[in-house]
Amino acid sequence: MTPATTRVALDAMGGDHAPGVVVEGVVAYQRAHPGRVDVLIVGREDAVRTLIRQHDPNEECVISVVPAAEVIGMDESPASALKTKTGSSIHAGLGLVKAGKAHAFVSAGNTGAVMGGSVFLLGRLPGISRPAVIGYYPTIKGTAVLVDVGANVDCRAEHLLQFAHMGSAYVAGIFGIETPSVAIMNIGEEPGKGNELTKEAFGLLKASGLNFVGNIEGRDILRHAADVIVCDGFVGNTLLKLGESVASVLPRMIFKEMERLGMGPQDQATVARALEGVRRRFDYEEFGGMPLLGVNGVVMIGHGGSSARAITNLIAAADNMVRSNVSKAISASVL
Repeated sequence: MTPATTRVALDAMGGDHAPGVVVEGVVAYQRAHPGRVDVLIVGREDAVRTLIRQHDPNEECVISVVPAAEVIGMDESPASALKTKTGSSIHAGLGLVKAGKAHAFVSAGNTGAVMGGSVFLLGRLPGISRPAVIGYYPTIKGTAVLVDVGANVDCRAEHLLQFAHMGSAYVAGIFGIETPSVAIMNIGEEPGKGNELTKEAFGLLKASGLNFVGNIEGRDILRHAADVIVCDGFVGNTLLKLGESVASVLPRMIFKEMERLGMGPQDQATVARALEGVRRRFDYEEFGGMPLLGVNGVVMIGHGGSSARAITNLIAAADNMVRSNVSKAISASVL
């Protein structure tokens, strides 16, 4: 059942600029969407409350603070930190979801620790052996979803099949596409192309009942050859980072070319406005973060360099995930 008010446990200590940008992002969200989400900020209580007073001096926002004394650093070994820092903000936040006190957990902290803690504390959904992280690619027709983008570097064919089910359920629930198209990222379009992983996955997906459209190549992503593109985490992460670079590098290349051609300030300004619209579509902060699909609960992972704007959008994305009930759809698709 969809809750009237979503409760989101937010890791105050996660990210390169935490806890300052985290609290700033929470206050901005609450002011823009009063009453929609109850945010439980998890972290070092004194530091968090001081920041809340700075960003919300008139106490306009309703924000709860859940104490957690320990912090898992961005550069710490996830496996070691999860064992030794059981009082961390990541443990505490995931514990709130497990106990039913929060509908979602959100963190821009140590990605490996968030993923490992989610599997350990929340468990996997039935039928899912490898939870996966999705990524977004803007296309000429909207947005394509990549699964997986780094959680699983070494995969078997059945894992790619699970990624396809999870990605389809996500796209249907979040983007409203009833029967999303699914493709395998490969080095050629023809059946039989690729390595042993993609060849075996092709057969599984063809027999899956999903809207499988076959193999696609890298040049097909931006043309929106499929709504869901499955691949192992090594390939997916490489593609994701390439997409992130487009937002910063492409405008610089175009401005250099405009200068070479001697274009005037007015013409350059017109092109700049068009470029900004394209750049925003590649900006990870527009999406806020990425869901960890396949765990028994809603977990959203933000970029380590997240700003306050990214945190605000991350909270909105978590709320959308809860209200869309994607986890239930994944379970129904796989079983």
